[in-house]
Amino acid sequence: MSDVALELNGVESGYGEVQVLWGISIKARAGQLTTLIGANGAGKTTTLRTTMGSIRPWRGRVLLNGDDVTKLSPHAKAARGLVLVPEGRQLFPDMSVQENLEMGAYSRRARTRQKENLERVYQAFPRLKERLKQRASTLSGGEQQMVAMGRGLMQEPVVLMIDELSLGLAPVLAQQLFLTLKTLKQQGITIVLVEQNVHLALAVSDYTYVLAEGRVPIEGESEKVARMDEVRRAYLGL
Repeated sequence: MSDVALELNGVESGYGEVQVLWGISIKARAGQLTTLIGANGAGKTTTLRTTMGSIRPWRGRVLLNGDDVTKLSPHAKAARGLVLVPEGRQLFPDMSVQENLEMGAYSRRARTRQKENLERVYQAFPRLKERLKQRASTLSGGEQQMVAMGRGLMQEPVVLMIDELSLGLAPVLAQQLFLTLKTLKQQGITIVLVEQNVHLALAVSDYTYVLAEGRVPIEGESEKVARMDEVRRAYLGL
């Protein structure tokens, strides 16, 4: 098996006739946290959606553990362990926490291990166990993000892609969730993170890609990227 869990090779895509991605090439190494940063409209969310297959790539390939999964449906990719936690959480507001979590276990493999995976979610997010029967719409923003991440974990991800983890959250809650990411990585889950909080993203990630206008002008180990003058000026306010 390749040490690269997820690879995008020369991927181009867009909406209608409007091209957004222009030859994106990205590698997420197994067991690492890879982050994508960039200004609004740079193509970060489009990259995740194209990887997942909700947007069909025009050109290029998507590889999961070395296998070409470019043309597979999102459900087929999820069954292979590629899971997306979307921006905005997209929970079922009138369903309970437990019901929302169980909706994540839709592949045959995940359904057979639903009980074990629920315990895994409760270990990662103890607060959710206290709110099992509570409707998702009554939760705080941070708790809803925990449910969204927990739902992703129910699918037994090999690669967990997360779009805007800290969006709309208080700084203390955001820091807690980033600590959870480090724990998940230690458990062997490969994580690809799109994140607006560049300080936190660079602090916890191993490798960073900077997107600009649908291209990748800068990439490197996160510690090195954080020291680059152009990154410090554009994203860190330094």
